[in-house]
Amino acid sequence: MIERRSFLKLCLASAMTQTELLSGSAAAAGGALQTLLVTHPGFFDHDPGPGHPERPARLRAIDAALKDPVFSTLRREDAPLRDDIETAILRAHSASHLARFKAAATDAENLPYSFDGDTAISAGSFEAAYRAVGAGLLAVDRVMDPQSRVANAFCEVRPPGHHAERNRIMGFCLFNNIAIAALYAQTRHGAERVAIIDFDVHHGNGTQQIFWDHKDVLFASTHQAPLFPYTGALTDTGAGNIFNAPLRAGDGGPVFAEAMTTRILPALDTFRPDLILISAGFDAHFNDPLADLRLSEADFSWITLKLVEAAQKHCGGRIVSFLEGGYALDALARSTAAHVGALMQGV
Repeated sequence: MIERRSFLKLCLASAMTQTELLSGSAAAAGGALQTLLVTHPGFFDHDPGPGHPERPARLRAIDAALKDPVFSTLRREDAPLRDDIETAILRAHSASHLARFKAAATDAENLPYSFDGDTAISAGSFEAAYRAVGAGLLAVDRVMDPQSRVANAFCEVRPPGHHAERNRIMGFCLFNNIAIAALYAQTRHGAERVAIIDFDVHHGNGTQQIFWDHKDVLFASTHQAPLFPYTGALTDTGAGNIFNAPLRAGDGGPVFAEAMTTRILPALDTFRPDLILISAGFDAHFNDPLADLRLSEADFSWITLKLVEAAQKHCGGRIVSFLEGGYALDALARSTAAHVGALMQGV
């Protein structure tokens, strides 16, 4: 078995060889840009309860992997609590959605509280959920500002977000972090076209619903079907901006790559985004207990490099990635390391 450090070095070396010929803003700027990692200890305080797969140990596993010296050049910043977080939330969610969450999350006598059979909160969930949103806002600020010297970013956050609909908390998700970031990029930074690529094993129903009729936001997803949340059909096209590529249980890297190269990446090229956002769920890994796809760390590295290439072609390399699912701790840590390593090779 390959030791963790050797594996990480192999991931970075592989990424290097595949990106040597890429050209983009980082190269033009003399290679001085960085990949940003945004996280915060407060994410450990969101506790959905004993035995829940979306547990604090997920981030501990990722933190351990990203402490390896091969990640020493990452720029690291804390996910903030900001005055504009609720304003940003209300671009993607209804006022009643926000009020429902705040009422439950601030009622100490009734905590822990469960919105449904899957989605529970604890005393630390209010701050964690707000910081998860804040992480995306900060990351967008950095990648959209040439003076920041940040080429791309990974938001190591929890709770995840892509199942949260405009007016519904569900699927472990409280707020749709990536949808909020997309709308913030458009309103605050003037990004006219934002692309969201989701390779979590579960379809990002919330993101699709929020952007169903937004021609200026592309949403593209690979996911196992049938599987929770039982959305994401090939025929779901919204306003011509939705591209789903359902995969079957047992499908692995070759089928995943075919879906990406024949359906999703061409749509991305046609769209010509000003910013690419990634819902980076690693539960399509062959070791994950909640699904039955057969992807590996190499597959996550490959698609990240393809998205880096697309970003360099269309939007100056600007990518912000958000942690979504992934519940086998070792597979999650190794897959995240491969993903972040590929982002680092794009600068």
